[in-house]
Amino acid sequence: MKKILIAAAVGMLVAGHVAAQESPWLVRARVVNLQMANDTTGTVNALDVNVNDKTIPEVDITYFINKNVAAELILTVPQSQTVYAGSASLGTFKHLPPTLTLQYHFTDLGAYKPYVGAGLNYTKISGVDLKNGSTVLQLDSHSYGAALQAGVDIPLDKQWSLNFDVKKVYIKTDVYAAGASLGTLKLDPVLVGVGVGYRF
Repeated sequence: MKKILIAAAVGMLVAGHVAAQESPWLVRARVVNLQMANDTTGTVNALDVNVNDKTIPEVDITYFINKNVAAELILTVPQSQTVYAGSASLGTFKHLPPTLTLQYHFTDLGAYKPYVGAGLNYTKISGVDLKNGSTVLQLDSHSYGAALQAGVDIPLDKQWSLNFDVKKVYIKTDVYAAGASLGTLKLDPVLVGVGVGYRF
């Protein structure tokens, strides 16, 4: 009986260890540089309206459906951006841009684990405080757009990995004065990130 109990305990420990290695959950923390495209149309273009680049924190939660296919939810905290007309500040706004991508991971390339992904971005725009002289400017409160992604994980051990990641996210808003559209501002940022991942 003692041998059976010992064997059962060892078996449970081994099974738990294997299950930990095979967990479908991966969490990453990244530092990401946000580089705005700042494509404009209409009066917005004539004013040379542009939004600043910045570096932001990012947390990503990935669930592996199988060893090659995964879904990743990309999150950050609300970000404040400064809007300019040329080099003159018009004010600020905040945005929260969660993104969901479906990824394919290449698993037969040795130590390197590259992946590609595509998905959908939703951006909530708030806290708009913009003026061109005495004219108050408004922005759309929501943006929906595609997201494209490519990156690579470099395992450090069975759970930790180093990550490099590049995304193109399509975000745009119309700019308004007294309810009339002045044109469209396409932010369409490229996000270049580096971070670490932990596979549970």
